[in-house]
Amino acid sequence: MKTLFLDSDGRLRNGWWMLVFVGFVVVSRLVYSPLVHGLKGVGVAKEWLEPAAFVFILAVTWACTRLRKEPLSSVGFQLDRRWLKEGVGGLLLGMASMLLAVAMIWAIGGVRLELNPARSLGGLAYGFYMFLFVALFEETLFRGFLFQRLVDGAGVWIAQIVLGLLFATGHWDNPGMAGATKLWATLDLFLGALLLGLAYLRTRSLALPVGLHLGWNWMQGHVLGFGVSGIDIQGWLHPVFLGKAEWLTGGKFGPESSVFAVVADVLTLALLWRWKGSAPELPVARLTCSESATAP
Repeated sequence: MKTLFLDSDGRLRNGWWMLVFVGFVVVSRLVYSPLVHGLKGVGVAKEWLEPAAFVFILAVTWACTRLRKEPLSSVGFQLDRRWLKEGVGGLLLGMASMLLAVAMIWAIGGVRLELNPARSLGGLAYGFYMFLFVALFEETLFRGFLFQRLVDGAGVWIAQIVLGLLFATGHWDNPGMAGATKLWATLDLFLGALLLGLAYLRTRSLALPVGLHLGWNWMQGHVLGFGVSGIDIQGWLHPVFLGKAEWLTGGKFGPESSVFAVVADVLTLALLWRWKGSAPELPVARLTCSESATAP
């Protein structure tokens, strides 16, 4: 019975920690939904509620790390100069990756970009603010405690595939997820999840994944004006589609459902794969067998 719950070091096994995390998430949702609904009901503006989902998932993560007698920074929130540097680097890389995908769509005559008459600096700033908290929430959920326990317990590749599938299928309820759009968008989102997971593994920090996620969404939506995962966004620019198939341009769903986004993902993955990373050396005692055997 002891081996069922505890590992050779007498610590609760990673699988049980994953169940604890999921249980805390379920409980937090019972509080989150009525709280946010109630705040909206008393007139709290939507803008002020953007951080709410991230705050709740951060609280769940903090509770799990406290139970493990570890600091919150152990999950990848070591907020120092390196964190800022990698966050900014990820932001620029994510923006460049999206620009590459759109440049390929433009090069085949799939889209023309025009200035949006309704553009504003305020809109750009709000988009950055909104997508920052989207990135913080999704990266804490998908590349944080849950992903890291699965890496330690089952190995890198199983963690990458399982969380990648969860990340991709978690977007299936988004508007426009049907037919060829659903196929290409799912593939792109899965590859994007692998990319974000690799960004964590190369740095053992959430800064680079958060920056990548933010740069991709912000450039796609509030700068270039494309839809983001099927959600219509008013950007600085406005895309005019020129009649090409949606699997080439992404259409209303956004470039995420374009074959060129898949190409951009593969190229960015290759770039990160060749990079040795900046992660500090783990003490030998903390390096699990699965981690040492499968670490990229």
